[in-house]
Parts: sequence; C-alpha cells; structure tokens
Amino acid sequence: MAFIWQLISAAIYIVGSLTIAAFLYDNLKSLISIIKAVLEPFFQPQLPRSLVEKFGQWAVVTGATDGIGKEYARELARQGLNLVLISRTKEKLIAVSNEIESQYKVKIKWIVADFAKGREAYDHIEKELVGIDVGILVNNVGMAIESDTFDQIPEDLLWDLLTVNMGSVTMLTRKILPQMIARRKGAIVNLGSSSELQPFPYMTVYAASKKFMTFFSKGLEAEVAEHNIHVQLVMPGFVRTNMTASASKVIQEGLLFPKAYTFSRSAVFTLGKTSETNGFWTHSVQYAIAKLAPQPILTYVFHRLFKRMSLARLEQKQKKPDLL
Repeated sequence: MAFIWQLISAAIYIVGSLTIAAFLYDNLKSLISIIKAVLEPFFQPQLPRSLVEKFGQWAVVTGATDGIGKEYARELARQGLNLVLISRTKEKLIAVSNEIESQYKVKIKWIVADFAKGREAYDHIEKELVGIDVGILVNNVGMAIESDTFDQIPEDLLWDLLTVNMGSVTMLTRKILPQMIARRKGAIVNLGSSSELQPFPYMTVYAASKKFMTFFSKGLEAEVAEHNIHVQLVMPGFVRTNMTASASKVIQEGLLFPKAYTFSRSAVFTLGKTSETNGFWTHSVQYAIAKLAPQPILTYVFHRLFKRMSLARLEQKQKKPDLL
C-alpha cells in the first residue's frame, strides 16, 4: 500500500511540476523570445542570414506614414529592403518616401489606399503590386477610438474600425500570400496589441479586434508553416505615437513606454527569430505580469480606469464654451 501511495505521490509531483512549467512558459514566453533573439547569434554555427536573404528584396508596410509603421519601414530600409509604403494620405507618403530614400539607398514605391473603403482598396493595391515579389508583409494599419460607452460610439466609426483593424490584415494577406507560397519563402508580420490579453471596457471593440489579430495569426502560422512562410504576431504595450497622443499627455516616454523608433528597431530585430513577441523587452515584462493576474481582476481594473477617463472627457466637453 505504501508503494502505491509513493507512486501516486510521484505522479502528482511530476504532473504538478509539468503544469507549473507550462504555466510559467505560457506567461513568460514573450520575454523568453526576446532573450532568445538576443542570444541566438552566439549559438549558431554560422552568421545569421539577412532579412533579404531569408525572405526577399521587397517589404510592404501598411499605415506607413506615422508611428510604428513609419519606423518599421525605416528599419527595414536600413537592413537593405526595398519598400512599398501604403497609406491614405498622398502628401505624407511622398514625404516619408523622400525621407527614407535620402537616408538609405533603396527603391521605394508608394500606394494611396484608404482601408476604411473596404474591397475597392484591395483591388487597387493588387494592381499596383503586379511585378513585385513581396518578401515581407507588415500588417500595421489600424485605428483606435477614444474610450467611450459602446452605445455612444457612432455606427460609421464602428464600421471603419472593424473594416480597418480586421479587414486589412485578412484581405491584404489573402492577396499577397499566394506568391509567397509559390516562392516558398516570405514573412507576414501582424501588429496586434497587448490589449488582447483581457476584455477592455470602454475600448471594447478595439481590444476585441486585437484578439482577432492574435487568433488569425496563430491559425495562419500553423497553416503555412509547411510552405516555409514565417508568421509573426507582435503585441506591443504602450508606444508613443499619434494614435496614443491623448494618453501621451500623462504617460512620459521612457523605458516602459518607448517611442516608435526604439520599439520598431527592437521588434524588427526579432523577425525570423520568433513567431510571437511583444517587440520590446519591457513590454514583455509588463505582459507577463499582466498575464499572471486573473482575467476578471484585469477587466475590473481597466473598467474602473477607463470609465473614469470617459467621464472626465465628457465633463470637459460639457464645460467647453460654444464657439460663435
């Protein structure tokens, strides 16, 4: 009988140890991926290939005229890739193209496209990409809505958010993936968000769209692995960009909240080395800590925080005098 209890105790110990190890890995894997990306070159028998050698000569970047998209484009150009920049504002596209071209001697093509327009945007992009072998696709374009109660958000704004945040990554990937499969190489980088970790009251639809990005990326990764296509999910924390301008007034730039240039250089460094990352090491730490907390507690905390922000903004609007 004692022997049986010893066996049971040993089995419980082994199962418990494996469960704890799996739990810690699941919570810390993004931080582990950053460490792995840093250490990997030191353990390889030969120097790692460049992004051009791994994936191809051309990279497509959406939402490329501001913030993370612009800095992703700059970093990819620094590493020798030709660029196709996609955004909705022609003047900004020309300015960013000239800026990057003057800094790095690469070819740049720009395409004006408004992803909120839906299907017509993709037909136009497809025509403009004829003859270009896309090695890297960076699905960065996205939009956010200032925190507010769901019933107060205009329906047109909700349609735009759904169309841009989920439609763009789905349909542009569908347009470009077949040529990658035909060449048996390529990388698809999907910019999600750490906000996918829990429901986000008062930013409900935005956070839900980022959860879509997570599931889409992980499912696609399994599908295309046999074709030698690399799918990377990037889940940033807070990065100082135009899209986060309102929060930037109270959150100062620094190690915890990097500017877009710092974040993008770190994130591009992980490309080809890991399939899931927060992009910047302090974001990985923040994500790991948040993931350890029960989801109901996180939801409650963000509910209280953003409800206060929403009410404060409403009060500010009501106090603002009418302009004649």
